[in-house]
Amino acid sequence: MASNKQREDLRANAEIVHGAEECYKHSLKMLEELGFPRGVLPLKNLEECGLVRETGYVWMKQKSPYEHFFAGTNSVVRYDTEVTAFVEKGKMKKMSGVKSKQLLLWVPIVEMSMDESAGNKIYFKTPMGIGRSFPIISFMDEEEKHLHLEKICESIEA
Repeated sequence: MASNKQREDLRANAEIVHGAEECYKHSLKMLEELGFPRGVLPLKNLEECGLVRETGYVWMKQKSPYEHFFAGTNSVVRYDTEVTAFVEKGKMKKMSGVKSKQLLLWVPIVEMSMDESAGNKIYFKTPMGIGRSFPIISFMDEEEKHLHLEKICESIEA
């Protein structure tokens, strides 16, 4: 765990937002800029979130841990009171505070990336280097799913 001084250094020059509604909007905007679907971080009761554009360091704080069931992947993901990562287009790395339940065990997720070569997949990696990919549609909200399906239909018609 980082000391307060290390945390302050990481967060220097950060854009910081407070309050559930503002943090939720900020997180959706960040996910869109990175190319991720909006539902991949379904944190709606955030108290604080921040982004340091120079380094890509982000954090999201919430009052209590949150567990979310992703029907599209048939998995439960736990988000701790603080989720952190270093972000860049199509990738979140050095993640902390995110775990997925696999075969009755909670497995930390340390990286999430868009797998362009596999086409519309998101790849999740554990500290052991083992990973798994899922279709991007599994993490889209209803509006994104609708737009995604429209694009598919348009490409089929063309």
